[in-house]
Amino acid sequence: MLDLLDVERGQKVLDLGSGSGWTTALLAYLVGSAGQVMGLELEPELVIFGRDNLARYDFPWAVIQPAKPHVLGSPADAPFDRILVSASAVLIPQPLIDQLAVGGVLVVPVGATMTRIEKQGPGADDVVATTHGLYSFVPLMWP
Repeated sequence: MLDLLDVERGQKVLDLGSGSGWTTALLAYLVGSAGQVMGLELEPELVIFGRDNLARYDFPWAVIQPAKPHVLGSPADAPFDRILVSASAVLIPQPLIDQLAVGGVLVVPVGATMTRIEKQGPGADDVVATTHGLYSFVPLMWP
């Protein structure tokens, strides 16, 4: 998933479903101190667990926060250069595409298929989606 995301130094990244904090830490390492990583997690116990794990590293540019129920992503903090989703969506989540910067990339399992979406322009149709194999994830909790 990180390979498909193609993270670069200095980028702003959203890690949706940050869980243990492992991917948030990896993303923080990849963007470096000029970047920014926001991890969001719905499960309160995992928010604490992930924060504790992330605190073991010197990545002050990365945070893990509780996700807001019924809000997918963090529209107030958009746009993001990269969005990583560690839960399976039923459909490609348009609210996350809306939160991408032009040139941004979203990697999300849709059903059981890993999907990479690149936003090439400002319009709703300015996206290119490619698929990259079958995987199994927990369901994305989204109305």
